[in-house]
Amino acid sequence: MHILMVSPHPVYSPRGTPISVLNRCRALAELGHEVDLVTYPIGENVPVPGLKYMRARVPGIKTVAVGLSWRKVPLDLAVFAKASWAIVMHRHRYQVLHTHEEAGILGLLARAVRVPHVYDMGNELAVVARNYGLGDRHPITMLAARAERRIVRSSDVVIAHFPAIRSSVSAWAPAVPVEVVFNVPLEPGPDAKVTSLFRSQWSPDGRPVVLYTGTLERYQGLEELVEAMADPAVRAAKPRLVVVGGAHKQVEALRSRAEARGLSGSAIFTGTIPQDQVPSALGAADILVSPRSSGTNTPLKLFAYLKSGRPVLATRIASHTQVIDERTALLVDPGPKKLACGLAQLLGDEALRHRLSTNALVLAGQYSPAAFVAGVGRAYGHLSAGDEPAGPSRVAIGAAGGGR
Repeated sequence: MHILMVSPHPVYSPRGTPISVLNRCRALAELGHEVDLVTYPIGENVPVPGLKYMRARVPGIKTVAVGLSWRKVPLDLAVFAKASWAIVMHRHRYQVLHTHEEAGILGLLARAVRVPHVYDMGNELAVVARNYGLGDRHPITMLAARAERRIVRSSDVVIAHFPAIRSSVSAWAPAVPVEVVFNVPLEPGPDAKVTSLFRSQWSPDGRPVVLYTGTLERYQGLEELVEAMADPAVRAAKPRLVVVGGAHKQVEALRSRAEARGLSGSAIFTGTIPQDQVPSALGAADILVSPRSSGTNTPLKLFAYLKSGRPVLATRIASHTQVIDERTALLVDPGPKKLACGLAQLLGDEALRHRLSTNALVLAGQYSPAAFVAGVGRAYGHLSAGDEPAGPSRVAIGAAGGGR
């Protein structure tokens, strides 16, 4: 089957949604499909069998920040124009339109020309707007909420990245099929030599390593984590904080905050590293942390954390508790004091660290690459001709997504 996928993101770059998009393409390739991906003119062309990059061109724009940015406006318009042309002029080439985030609005056009639409929903668009500081009554937040309900109601199937999305979709459009497919990492496992190198760089003196990986957006809770590391109860164990990820300005701002708290000798900020080195980095840590303060979307890093064999400290919010509980991680309420208590407890209790990491490894088995591919296949199975129509049109494909 030939799929037109539209992603208004810099695919590929080592951050949440672009990783998800690339993994979705890998899964579809595993299921025997071909994908033409319309995306930003920014990012790396990672080879995937059957994947063709169709980059929209915007002269003068070579980077785009995570989150809300004026640069997204011309980039999105260019992506929408290129994808609209493909939908209208080459609709007989494509059996399915597969969209991510705001590109879902193109599903309305696909409906007009009777091309089935799969909407890949990593989070609610209104929630994303709130995560980046816009209030509930902000025009962008309200428009995003309205638009997404329209997108969902006109979709043939929705792929939800976590259960809370399934609840929202079912409330907005009970007739639209929705499959929860957790966004698990598909990268290879750790390299022992790389892990050893990271460990020697970060802890040549044998101090315990507390590691965070991911973006440094405000809602991720890194400022609170720095405050927790400065707590006397945590300092007593002499841990070293390692933060992997983030844009240069964000890294420098966090570094300055750590220095102001007297952590200059106890905190390392690496910036981004190659995605295939992340599992090795996780293996070099003693404790892994996800201190985010709010949200419902389950972070990709959580599944990598579970697979690492290292104990996890995470905040007790929906982003985390849809996957983990007290058996598989030490959960604390958001905020510096609670994080500090959790860190001190983990650093001082080897038996607890062992129990949590053992249980986490068992749980990680439920979120394997094979399960991810099977989930994508189930979602595409809703498009089979035998199902009752939930949208405007259908295309006959196998329930496992096979065949072209």
